[in-house]
Amino acid sequence: MHLGVMMFPTDKAIDPVTLAREVEARGFESLWFPEHSHIPTSRATPWGGREGTPPLPEEYWRTHDSLISLGACAAVTSTLKLGTGICLVAQRDPIWLAKEVATVDRISAGRFLFGIGYGWNKEELAHHGVRYADRREVLRERVLTCKQLWTQDEASFDGGHVHLEPSWSWPKPVQRPHPPVILGGAAGPKTFAHIAEFCDGWMPIAGRHALVDQLDGLRAACEAVDRDPATVELGQFATPARPEALEELASAGVSRAVFGLPPGDADTVLPLLDRYAELLTDAP
Repeated sequence: MHLGVMMFPTDKAIDPVTLAREVEARGFESLWFPEHSHIPTSRATPWGGREGTPPLPEEYWRTHDSLISLGACAAVTSTLKLGTGICLVAQRDPIWLAKEVATVDRISAGRFLFGIGYGWNKEELAHHGVRYADRREVLRERVLTCKQLWTQDEASFDGGHVHLEPSWSWPKPVQRPHPPVILGGAAGPKTFAHIAEFCDGWMPIAGRHALVDQLDGLRAACEAVDRDPATVELGQFATPARPEALEELASAGVSRAVFGLPPGDADTVLPLLDRYAELLTDAP
C-alpha cells in the first residue's frame, strides 16, 4: 500500500517546500494539499455542509494556492508524488487549470496526481459564479475540457457550462494520457457515475464515507458503462495511522492511504511525521 500525507499549507504552518523535502526524506509516496480560494465571512454554510459541526478552522481561509505550492515542491524533490487533495474544479477556469496541471506535471517529471472534488461551501461557489446545484455538472465539463486540452493538439469542447472553440494549448502532461484524475467525493450514485465516466480513482475522507461498504455501488456504476471496476484506483484521505486500519483497507483492494497533518510549525509537524513513518516498514 502506498502511504502519503496531507496538510493545509498556510502562512502559519511549516512551509510547503520544507515539508516536501521532509516527507520525501522519510520515504512517503505522496504529499497532498487541499485548497480554498477564500472563505466568505458570512459563514452561511456550516463546515463540510453538515449541520452541527464546530466552527470552521482558520486554515480554510489561510491556505496557499495548491498548484503553485506543489510546483515549488516539485523543484526540490525527485521521487515524491504531488497531489491536490482536493482541487475545487468548479471554482477554476478550465483552460488555465489544464495548463497549470500540465505545467506541474512537466516540472515534476510526471509526478502529479490530480485530486478533484465538488466543493461544499455554497457562498464560496457563488462568488465564483457557480450555483451549488450545478457544481457537479460544472466539474464534469471542466474536467472533460481539461482532458481535451491535455490530449489533443487542437482541442475543443461544447457543453452546457463550457464552450471551447478549437484551440492550441501547451505544455502537454508528461503522464499519458494525462495525470490520474482522482475524485474525492462522497459515496453515492452521482459520484460513482462520474468516477466510472471520467476518473481514474476514488479517494473519500475516512470517517465521512464508508469506503469499504460502498464498493459494490462503485463496481455497479463501472459495469453499467462497460468499464472494468479494477481500473479504478482506490485510496482514502485522513486514514487513521494504525496498522489495523491499513490492513482493513488493503484487504478491500485499497492501494493508497493518506494521513492528515495539522497546519502547524516544524516542531509540531515533524515529530508526527516521524510517527507516521514508522508505519512504512510494515505497510500491507
